[in-house]
Amino acid sequence: MNQPPFEVADIIRQYGNRFVEKNRSWLTWLHLRVLHAIEFCRTATLGGHLDRCRQCGHEAISFNSCRSRHCPKCQTNARDKWLTARSKELLPVRYVHVVFTLPHELSWLILHNKKVIYDLLFRTTAATLLEIAADPRHLGAEIGFLSVLHTWGQTLQHHPHIHCVIPSGGLSLDHQRWVHPRYPFFLPVVVLRRVFRGKFVDGLKDAFHQGRLVFPGSLRPLAAEKAFAAFLRPLFRKEWVVYSKRPFGGPEYVLHYLARYTHRVAISNHRLLSVADGNVTFRWKDYAHGSKQRKMTIAAEEFLRRFMLHVLPRRFVRIRFSGFLANRR
Repeated sequence: MNQPPFEVADIIRQYGNRFVEKNRSWLTWLHLRVLHAIEFCRTATLGGHLDRCRQCGHEAISFNSCRSRHCPKCQTNARDKWLTARSKELLPVRYVHVVFTLPHELSWLILHNKKVIYDLLFRTTAATLLEIAADPRHLGAEIGFLSVLHTWGQTLQHHPHIHCVIPSGGLSLDHQRWVHPRYPFFLPVVVLRRVFRGKFVDGLKDAFHQGRLVFPGSLRPLAAEKAFAAFLRPLFRKEWVVYSKRPFGGPEYVLHYLARYTHRVAISNHRLLSVADGNVTFRWKDYAHGSKQRKMTIAAEEFLRRFMLHVLPRRFVRIRFSGFLANRR
């Protein structure tokens, strides 16, 4: 792949200081650490090493990578190593892709409670899949799957959702045979939506009563129990988004498929088209209109603000295994 003409690092170098000065009220040390890592990735600031050819003696200096999981330049090697390790765990069956999305009404609450709510999202999606799959009316089997958290949409706005890649079928409850799905889309989507919604809202209520949620600034009124209950009530009046694809290829295809999701960051450098005059232009895919390729131009500081929305809590695990694929199994 050709070297992209622009990088997120270029935007940070040109506009990062002004962005930080204007947004100190909400930027944390973790945001600043990510900005620093991306800005100096593969530069002399991080040091480097000298490579020498044993045959001809040619020498070249390679600068060190920042290894941040938020850096667009550092994910390719991490992804390749991860996929190589996972290749030994693939099953000789087709796979299913299911996506669970949180409603946008929760966005501000999530941004101030990332660790608690993203963890709740993982636990409720896993519990939903395991419960529905174990029901004899739907599959009657124990399943295993991989879950990956994404927090962005194509335009970098906050859009938290989880991608689940699942072997199409599961182990019988006595672990003696493989049970094949009876539905074209693996499990009934309508049932998944409603169970997921119920489990997630119940989890939010528990987190509230246990005092694990914070309500700074404009969210402060929600700290009252009645106000929080009123905030949650409308969530039951809408259908939550759960998307399921028909089963796709087996082991020979699933690694290529996983590469699209496991080690992505909010935006790749190859989507950047222009960085000039205080603006950033990037390419995005409009899924609402047939996945058409479109261009968007926004202020550089707004671009950095959107990018910073997707910084994950320190040591938060965004790729998890559940069911019979869990590490403890």
